[in-house]
Amino acid sequence: MIDMIVEMMSYPFMVRAVVVGVLVSLCAALLGVSLVLKRYSMIGDGLSHVGFGAMAVATAFNFAPLAFSIPVVILAAFLLLRISESSKIKGDSAIAVISTGALALGVITVSLTTGMNTDVSSYMFGSILSMTDGDVVLSVVLCLCVLVLFIFFYTKIFAVTFDESFAKATGTKTGIYNSLIALLTAVTVVLGMRMMGALLISALIIFPALTSMSLCKTFKSVTICSVILSLVCFLIGVTASYGLNTPTGATVVAANIMALAVFKLVSLLKIRLFRNRI
Repeated sequence: MIDMIVEMMSYPFMVRAVVVGVLVSLCAALLGVSLVLKRYSMIGDGLSHVGFGAMAVATAFNFAPLAFSIPVVILAAFLLLRISESSKIKGDSAIAVISTGALALGVITVSLTTGMNTDVSSYMFGSILSMTDGDVVLSVVLCLCVLVLFIFFYTKIFAVTFDESFAKATGTKTGIYNSLIALLTAVTVVLGMRMMGALLISALIIFPALTSMSLCKTFKSVTICSVILSLVCFLIGVTASYGLNTPTGATVVAANIMALAVFKLVSLLKIRLFRNRI
């Protein structure tokens, strides 16, 4: 096992993938707790479809994919938040409207220009080979910005997540912090798409939070457990992907599914033991 890990890390593209993947997993786990508790977990899936459309357009017109996609997805996140809050289109319906529209635009653009080439397929299904040194530098910088902002505004994010109405009543500008969560989520989704793909990136947001909630009961404990689970599952998934020659994104998701199953089993055993004591 150790020899395989040493061999794996001898390849520059694997080092790039691990560095970016660890940071993206960390960001996704932190944001996932808030998104799941606010019943807005599918925003990651919706924004990933927008990201695919943006990257497809960028590829068709020879733009820098990340530089072009990040502002587009951020705008989509703000638009999604605005539509959900101020109109009759709520939650999952707003996500469906924006995500399917962007996905359709991307597919049409690709079909009329470059066709479904390797670059476009990597955006849909993920590819650790797709990240350049420039992508890694940009990803690291943006991930660190996401982490710093989350930590700095942790108490406010907790307030709008736990009880938004109470937070608003106490003078917290909930709109600003909801927008901050949307902004950080948009950046994380775009950065993670290069490796996980548009179809799987939302798993990094949803699974660690859901798994942690099986055993942990407080916001802080769920957040810490979610971060640890996300990092462990990512590293296991990447290593298994290298050893078994399977797609990285799908293998990472499989690791998260197994972790969820284990935590659910432990939770059920814990409940049964508690009942037996009574």
